[in-house]
Order: sequence, then structure tokens, then C-alpha cells
Amino acid sequence: QVWQIRLDMHLLNHDGNITDAASIAGIVALCHFRRPDVSVQGEEVTVYTPEERDPVPLSIHHMPICVSFAFFHQGTYLLVDPTEREERVMDGLLVIAMNKHHEICTIQSSGVVMLLQDQILRCSKITAVKVAEITELIQKALENDQKARKEGGKFGFAESIPNQRITAFKMESAAVDTNDVEEQAGEIIAKADPPSEVFANPVLHTPGTAQIGEGIESSWGDLEESEKEEAAEEEGESEAAAFECEKVKTEDTSTVRETKSDEPIVLSDSEEEEVVILEPQELPRKTR
Repeated sequence: QVWQIRLDMHLLNHDGNITDAASIAGIVALCHFRRPDVSVQGEEVTVYTPEERDPVPLSIHHMPICVSFAFFHQGTYLLVDPTEREERVMDGLLVIAMNKHHEICTIQSSGVVMLLQDQILRCSKITAVKVAEITELIQKALENDQKARKEGGKFGFAESIPNQRITAFKMESAAVDTNDVEEQAGEIIAKADPPSEVFANPVLHTPGTAQIGEGIESSWGDLEESEKEEAAEEEGESEAAAFECEKVKTEDTSTVRETKSDEPIVLSDSEEEEVVILEPQELPRKTR
């Protein structure tokens, strides 16, 4: 019987050279993984929980790390760790996987470039230096994580995120005392100020207008220039309509003789009345 292990890669941000990043992430995940401890007695196999026995690491003998090389102008120029924009214009790509013992695990070449023997040897020497640096970083990170776990400190991806940051959405846990919650809530409600008076029905100031609420002035600020022009046009139309209506009412009055606007109008009845015709700008504005 053997263990079956599956390694899944999830890309969060692709900016080129995804092969090298995936190889480093995969090796670190396998080295950091711990399987449950197992004992075999005859045909009986016992798998222990983490509470019963500490999980054990996998048997990993070496860490193959991938290093990518991009070639330009038919191999004239060489570039290590190309970005996404550099990969768009490169002529060819060479990927070498090697461990810290200078053992080549795999070589993959793609593109339309023909590489010479000296170019491949040069890339292998560069790969040996890069693999040694990356392997040292991986081992140091694993040692720090194991040390933090033994000391009971913070470890893991979630614990490495700083608290009280708007991008982290993470805060320290706090204990909440749930004893006498109902009594405390009653005291808080009793000490609180009563709610303000609420008008359930609209307040009718004049016929044709209504107001709901406390009557606080609007705080939206001044209107924009276009809105001011539209409001002025609407007020002008309303004033003109009011003037025409007043004029029609005056004409419909019984036996009114024509006269100038600055002269009084004399009615045919025995009772005389002075009527003053208002100019449009003197009419009261319509309540909006």
C-alpha cells in the first residue's frame, strides 16, 4: 500500500516565467507537507491522527528547480527569468531543471531558435548558480517555519498577514462575556434617550403643497450651471403662464373698457374699482 499525493497549482498573477514559479511552489509544498504516521502489524494497518502521533514529512532526496532562459536575435542575446512582455517577443525558450548537486533533471527547448553546444553549456552553468541560491532560500524558509511551530509562534500564510490592515481584513480575536446579556441590554435601553417625535402624516402648509419630515433645508449644495439654466427657464415659463392667466381673467370681467397699463380701469357698474396690471417680473413666484 502506498500514499497517493496530488499537487494542484493555482495561478494568482501571471507576469511571465510561470514554469520557474510553479516548480518552486511545488517543491516547497511537498517539503512542507506532513502525512499521518502509520504502523503495520501483519495485515493490519493503523493510521494515527495528529493528536495521537506527530505527522511525518515525505522522503524527498533532492529539489529539482527550473530556470528559464529567453533568446533574442537567433540566440545573440540571452535573458534569465523573462517577463510576460519579454516572452511575447522572444525567439526561443530554454528551461533547465537541476538540483543543488549539479545534476540535470530535464531540459526543454521551444521556439524557432537553433542553439549551439556552447550556449547550452553556458546556460547550465548559470542554472547551477541560480539553483544553489533558490535551494538555500527554500531551506531557510522551511527551518524558520518549523522553529516557529515548535515555539508556538505565528506560522502559516494567514498568520503572516499583518493585522489591522484594510487589505488584510484580519483582526485579533477577543473574548466576549455573554453572561447577563438581557439585563445589560435592558439597562442600556432604559438609560437611552427617547426617540424624537415622528410625523406619521404629511404636513400640509398650503393647498397643493406637502412636506414630509422635519423640514430641514437641503444640503446638496448649489446646482450645476446646466441645472440652474433649466430652473431659470422653468421659472420664466411659469411666470409667463401666470401673467396670461391674469390677463384672461381681466378681459372676462363684465364691460371693461380698454385703457393703458398705467391708467385705472373703470367698470360699468355703479361701484368703481381700481385695478393695477402687474408686470411679469412683479408676479409672485410659484412655490416649487
